[in-house]
Amino acid sequence: MDKNNSIWRQLQRNLIAIISLAFAMTGLAYNTWRNEQTEENRNIREATFEVLVRLGDLQRVVFFSHYDHDLLEGNPRSGWAYALTIADLSQVVPEPLPACTSRLKETWGQSWSDLGKDEQSVQKIGSAIDECRDVALKILRELR
Repeated sequence: MDKNNSIWRQLQRNLIAIISLAFAMTGLAYNTWRNEQTEENRNIREATFEVLVRLGDLQRVVFFSHYDHDLLEGNPRSGWAYALTIADLSQVVPEPLPACTSRLKETWGQSWSDLGKDEQSVQKIGSAIDECRDVALKILRELR
């Protein structure tokens, strides 16, 4: 009984230290979690902004190719580079952006050769770009 009494006395004497340690550990755990969440949001934000920039570049290629018949500014190889880069960058971002950019890449692959000849090709690509832009903006708005 003396041992139990001794342990209880030590707990009473060190109660403030034990409570302080518990608060410190809780604070450290929360701070670590918050830093990880902040870093993840930062990566998503940067990748999403870059996707938006590349979507604008791809849209520019479409316009130059289809409306101006400018093969320098509207070069389909540049369009492919943008479509592939957009798909790659979106892998850092949560769904549904990766699925959307995958559809954009597929649409580009099916329609790029008809730019300048067929209005439907520019509509398909433009719709796919607009869809990805809307999804990207929604993801940015939902970040915390």
